[in-house]
Amino acid sequence: MGVRAKQWLIAVLGAAITLTMLWLGLWQMRVFEDKENESAAHRAMQPPVALLDYVTADGTVGDIYGKPASVVGRYLPEQQVAVVSEDGSVRVLSALELVDGRVLPVVRGVLVAGSNELPAPPAGELTQTGIFLPSEAASDNEATVTGAETGGSPEALGSVRLAALAQTWPQQLMPGFITLSASDSAAQGLDEATLSLPSGEGSIQNAGYALQWWAFAAFAAFMTWRFVRTIGRQGTLGTLSNQEEE
Repeated sequence: MGVRAKQWLIAVLGAAITLTMLWLGLWQMRVFEDKENESAAHRAMQPPVALLDYVTADGTVGDIYGKPASVVGRYLPEQQVAVVSEDGSVRVLSALELVDGRVLPVVRGVLVAGSNELPAPPAGELTQTGIFLPSEAASDNEATVTGAETGGSPEALGSVRLAALAQTWPQQLMPGFITLSASDSAAQGLDEATLSLPSGEGSIQNAGYALQWWAFAAFAAFMTWRFVRTIGRQGTLGTLSNQEEE
């Protein structure tokens, strides 16, 4: 077999092995992501628990993010803001003052189509239940709207950012917020707000397998290149040796 033929054979076999390992790594990563999503969905379907049992007075948070939680408090009607998403939907974010004086931001729902004003929250002491979520990341969709459109606040947020709320809401904020269920939102004249659940636990083992396969793929690609190069050098040396003998 000629040198070129050997090089092509090694290159094709090496590429096949490398691509197979890359595919196996992608498959393992998909398994990891599926288990994460399954874990997050399972947490969101658990029975609600008392939020204050998991969030201490000093702000320490237990295993509660992504789970349903219930709190008792009163809405502060003068403290609510529009959260404008990139698709144009508007979440209504209201301040719920708890029994210990802290304030919990509550996504009560989404403005129904054709509505431009934030509806006032219900009055009196009540229990609110929703998925407890951490502060969202900053969005590029920050917008400035009129005070009437934001219920009295000069700004509309692009995401539920606790750091931004802390600049205008004077009370101590809880280290997260809740999003009400579809039925609770409907009871307040709002549509259901889309949930963005935090990542679940997934399987670290599957993630490790994915990284392992990708490391093998890199090694296979390197060895393929090295073998092809070595065969080429040996062929060149053999040619030179034959020329010298002649």
